[in-house]
Amino acid sequence: MGIARTHAVALLGLTGALVEVEADISAQLPGMILIGLPDAALSQATQRVRAAAANSGCPLTVHRLTINLSPAALPKHGAGFDLAIALACLAADSTVSGESVGKVVHFGELALDGRLRPTPGILPGVMTAARLGHTTVMVPIGNEAEARLVPDVRVIGVTSLRDAAIFHGAQLPPIPVEPILAATVPTDLMAEPDLADVIGNDDAILALQIAAAGGHHVFLLGPPGAGKTMLAARLPGLLPDLDPASSLEVSSLRSLSGLGLGELITRPPWEAPHHTATAAAMVGGGNGQIRPGAASQASHGVLFLDEAPEFASPVLDALRQPLESGWISIHRANAVAHFPARFQLVMAANPCPCGQYGAGDLSCSCPPNARRRYLARISGPLLDRIDIQLNVKRITAAQLRLAAGTQRMTSVIARERVVTARAAAAERLRSTAWSLNSQVPGPWLRGAAVRLASSTTAGLDRALERGGITMRGYDRVLRIAWTLADYDGLTIPGPDQVGQALYLRKGISS
Repeated sequence: MGIARTHAVALLGLTGALVEVEADISAQLPGMILIGLPDAALSQATQRVRAAAANSGCPLTVHRLTINLSPAALPKHGAGFDLAIALACLAADSTVSGESVGKVVHFGELALDGRLRPTPGILPGVMTAARLGHTTVMVPIGNEAEARLVPDVRVIGVTSLRDAAIFHGAQLPPIPVEPILAATVPTDLMAEPDLADVIGNDDAILALQIAAAGGHHVFLLGPPGAGKTMLAARLPGLLPDLDPASSLEVSSLRSLSGLGLGELITRPPWEAPHHTATAAAMVGGGNGQIRPGAASQASHGVLFLDEAPEFASPVLDALRQPLESGWISIHRANAVAHFPARFQLVMAANPCPCGQYGAGDLSCSCPPNARRRYLARISGPLLDRIDIQLNVKRITAAQLRLAAGTQRMTSVIARERVVTARAAAAERLRSTAWSLNSQVPGPWLRGAAVRLASSTTAGLDRALERGGITMRGYDRVLRIAWTLADYDGLTIPGPDQVGQALYLRKGISS
């Protein structure tokens, strides 16, 4: 009879806590009891572990086994504790070395034949183990490449429970088995679309570049076929590569969603949920384990809402808080999960239910009330948080002919200008906590640190006095003006930049 300990990781959002897995063998009625606040999937680990151990040639003791997951008050979810539970039980029975098992953090779900299945959340789990001072982890062979993305951690990839037991000192001959590999979803199915494909709509093309340079949100209004989706799909291609911290965060979110990961993601993500998405699908949630939603999956990238008025109003309004804070907090009775949500929002909408209002020679069949009700589905407070609001018109045959043979801005050239503009903003803001103009709060913009001449903001001041913009809108126009100055290579915005910024902010009503 004995007791043994090893470690696993319980994830809550992107953060994790170290869990001590204790196994005790006692001279009571045979049985296997798991305690420590497991969920339903984890409670069934007793059956998986016993069957896997027997089929791996190292059956568990017939005596009573008590497995405790400590701290007991911490909620624990999923089947990723199977390997740690199995090895703790084998160590308590002296089948493997208790000292060796106690030095390793274990991850992995067991199949009934003893093989290890790839487990979601390996990257954030290994990062948690490393942050808490552990230098050796054991993972399923299907997650080995993902675990090795964390530096300064020794990763042991194993195919089966038998291989894990042999590593920890079990006197068993190795038996080769077919590994269960992760079904990795490829991230590069196609090249990023090029900005040069867009014909006409020069204002929208400029707005897209300014949005990329300053991290601004965008609302595009126009009839079907005007190119709103085409424009939005080209925004990720204008964004610079992810920095190491952002890359690790985006890759961790992908891992947590169970999509598989072979290497760090270096390009900004693109998420375009359907308009039938629920609030939980948009911001995250779940009855058991809390999973990130589309807004978190788009962090450091672009969240595109096509046909925005067709989304349920509570779903759209759920984005208001993360647009300001950059974080989503999912509250449950016994836990709170935090997910990053530093995305660029792009919304596209038709001007009316039939889509033809303002579309040239095509007549609109919608009465004025219907048009107002349709766009009113996007609440004023949400729309006020969108920096750039622009009308997109269909191109004409004359524009199409004029564009033939002309050289247009490519995504590569535009991205170079975006990178230069972002570097100028980062240099100006180096003594602050911000790096993008979209992150700078209004008081700082209007304060002594950045004081503009009254003649420069005269038009903006008049718009505020007439009630054409709110105070939040005033600040957002200033942000766009600074981005325009950075994009044009100026040290400070002038009247032209402020006027252009006001147009980009009020392009729908102008």
